[in-house]
Amino acid sequence: MLNSLGLNKPNAQTKVCVAMSGGVDSSAAAIMLKQQGYEVFGLTMDLLQPPYAPEISSIQDAAKVAKILGIEHHFIDYKKEFADKVVHYFTSAYQEGLTPSPCILCNRHIKLGLLADKAREFGADILVTGHYADIRLTTNGVELHKGADLKKDQSYFLFDVAKHNLEMLRCPLAVYTKEETRALVQSAGLEIYKKSDSQDICFVSNGKYADLIKALNPDFQNTEGDIVLTDGKIIGRHKGLINYTVGQRRGLGIGGDIGILYVLKLDVKNNRLIVGHEDELKQKKVLIKDVNWLAEDAPLDGEYMVKLRSRQKEVPARIHFLANGMAEVNLLNDFYGVAPGQGCCIYNKTRVMGGGFICKQDDI
Repeated sequence: MLNSLGLNKPNAQTKVCVAMSGGVDSSAAAIMLKQQGYEVFGLTMDLLQPPYAPEISSIQDAAKVAKILGIEHHFIDYKKEFADKVVHYFTSAYQEGLTPSPCILCNRHIKLGLLADKAREFGADILVTGHYADIRLTTNGVELHKGADLKKDQSYFLFDVAKHNLEMLRCPLAVYTKEETRALVQSAGLEIYKKSDSQDICFVSNGKYADLIKALNPDFQNTEGDIVLTDGKIIGRHKGLINYTVGQRRGLGIGGDIGILYVLKLDVKNNRLIVGHEDELKQKKVLIKDVNWLAEDAPLDGEYMVKLRSRQKEVPARIHFLANGMAEVNLLNDFYGVAPGQGCCIYNKTRVMGGGFICKQDDI
């Protein structure tokens, strides 16, 4: 008979690695698996280094939770790998005029990449994280679905995970709300139940990503340039393109009676910020690259729902898959603020079919 993690062995003989960050969610996952009698151990990654502030308190919290639960616990130094695969990608993308998705890359390469490999080295059968997403085992293989609490659903951030690592993953918080998770941690007597949620990008202090880019790339010239309308008319000066993203309307510093303007494009080649009115921001055709397909069959052209930013609602689209891991996404409704560099997650109802990364409009 299969146990609750989908393996045909007793709980006590199932070795489970919990990715422990020191936060509420991963601690709750460790508690649940320990209570169910699994052989649980924790792995905590040390990722952050100057000039981005290290989260020493989180590492200490993870160790404290492991000690209270009485489980084996290990630290892994992945600072160099994290810098190479995630931070460098993030800063380089902004310099190229993109709006990057570092959490998606971190899940693929670090949290559910290197960490999954390390878990296997320790003999783990299963890797457990505190993601609010639903891993389902079917006769056709593993499926990734949305978490039950759509306000906390994190399936969008997992579309790029390699399938063999997805097969090892379990997310026991799939059916939980954040409030229920906190209550579980509190009932176990852990003070961290009060801990606030982590910020979106762990290595960017107070959202000041431009400062980080400058600190890591002192030779990078983030120079001022012209703000122009789509007809080429110059209407102002920008403070360096890395300070802006497609869809932005605040902080442009444009006065006069032109009306509300939005960032339409970052023209890196000519160091221009192209702006326009809301109707010029809408887009119906999106090209994506590096498609990671999670379904059991080859990518099939058809209608799907797509999410083009983590905090925006899904929209219907007709997708045509191309060669070399690319796809053409034809939106069936107008969409405002398609940002090159962001992830495009492809859904069929609650299931994540896969996804890719949005190309610049020049590539369409």
